[in-house]
Amino acid sequence: MTKLTDALTQQLLTDPQRPLIKSVDEPNWITKGEFRTDVMRIMSALTNAKIGHLDQVLVCLDNSIAYPELMQAFWTQGVVVHPVSASTPAAQLLTEWQEQNYVAMLIDPNLETEILAAITLNEINLKLISVAGLKLLVDPDQTVLRAVAPAAEISEDDLALILNTSGTTGKPKRVGLTHRLLFNAATYDRESQQMTAADTTLITMPMFHINAQAMSVLSMRLAGGKIVVAPKFSASRFWQQVAENQVTWSSVVPTIITILLLNQTANEQYQKYQKYLKLRFVRSSSFALPEDKFRAFERRYHTQILEGYGMTETASQCTINPFDAPKIGSAGKPYKTEVGFLINGEITKAPNRIGEIAVRGDHVINDYLDSHQDSFRDGWFLTGDLGYFDEDGYLFVKGRIKEMISRGGEKVAPAAVENVLNQLDFIGQVAVIGLPDEIYGEAVTAVVIPKKAQTHDLEAEKQAIFDYAAEKLAKFQQPTQIYFVSEFPLNATGKVVRPKLHEELVQQLAGEAR
Repeated sequence: MTKLTDALTQQLLTDPQRPLIKSVDEPNWITKGEFRTDVMRIMSALTNAKIGHLDQVLVCLDNSIAYPELMQAFWTQGVVVHPVSASTPAAQLLTEWQEQNYVAMLIDPNLETEILAAITLNEINLKLISVAGLKLLVDPDQTVLRAVAPAAEISEDDLALILNTSGTTGKPKRVGLTHRLLFNAATYDRESQQMTAADTTLITMPMFHINAQAMSVLSMRLAGGKIVVAPKFSASRFWQQVAENQVTWSSVVPTIITILLLNQTANEQYQKYQKYLKLRFVRSSSFALPEDKFRAFERRYHTQILEGYGMTETASQCTINPFDAPKIGSAGKPYKTEVGFLINGEITKAPNRIGEIAVRGDHVINDYLDSHQDSFRDGWFLTGDLGYFDEDGYLFVKGRIKEMISRGGEKVAPAAVENVLNQLDFIGQVAVIGLPDEIYGEAVTAVVIPKKAQTHDLEAEKQAIFDYAAEKLAKFQQPTQIYFVSEFPLNATGKVVRPKLHEELVQQLAGEAR
């Protein structure tokens, strides 16, 4: 066993009657003992299917209480798991299957018909096996000559999890996380956020993402706490779910916080369930929350926000705001992670110097599965994010390097402009991108979703944005173009897909010019 699998196993053996996990829509909890029984059944099914040590399995499932059971069973057998979005088309799943030569694929029964039709069409030889009510498709070409499932001592440096990065351009990079990296990351999450067996977390983030896998599930398993699983985030039901399940914390993204502030039903539900709430904090990551929304959420919902910074490549967080000394707008201080900034080819930790954020530690990868050594230097992982330390050692993230707008030789960080424009009360959400400009190279362009439940004079609001930007921003930072839209293209974790937004606007403008 590894430290990870041993900790997960031992945790189930202590007080087996204690509730451990439940679906948000079901009244009954699964106990530790019942969870362990399920894990053993899944392990038996894998053994019978001759799947074992270092085999790689593709998983395409919606959030459910079976997900953590499956992960523990796979890891205890030494199997490597690659979770992907439940909305992944069947054709894409099969392409991934063939490219990476996975030994099996675990899917929701709803995908069975489409997958089987595609298999027949492409003459792919797969065998269907039922596992925990789900469908396990096994490649018999890889297992037929096996007398038994592969078995060996699992190493701390064996792969446990493969995750696609949430990159916004090109083909996602595959991040390989070992047993060691996952255990270290989850341990640091538990410590830094003071999780105990008395805590209950609500999972609304997708389980194919590192946020749910390490930040929520593994950290709470190590803490001995309880887990409530929602199929997805629901603004209208969030406060009811938190109250009825006595949730003490939840990991979210700024998009969720913004939606909760704007959603009328969410506000009504909070008033109804407020007296039953036990929520200690919400943990927000992915990108910086604008100050006005940060303060509005804490004031309206009487709940502390802890902002941090992390990514798939670090198996979770690198920095976190301390409970007793948070700084709004910052990603907090490094926790069990070394953080520096690449400036002119050198790594520095000096304050107030903006550079590419570089991190290293015993929870950080040293390469991608498909090697990209240009992302690493002297043991440091180069994140592609811009940031700096203030005098007190708090990290401030200023945006992605590749998202920087080049206007007339000046570099504009979209996040800096967005933070200013978010102060305007008629703006629900704003994304700043660069659009082609014949003179300056790129035009600083603000794309705005107006607040719902308000009457809008878009021309007047456009002028208000220009005027406010002229007052608050340097000349080169001020938007020269403004567009209003009803929604942004988002990835599975709630981030704006800026290249897609850029493409949509360019196509729209080209169509109008015809």
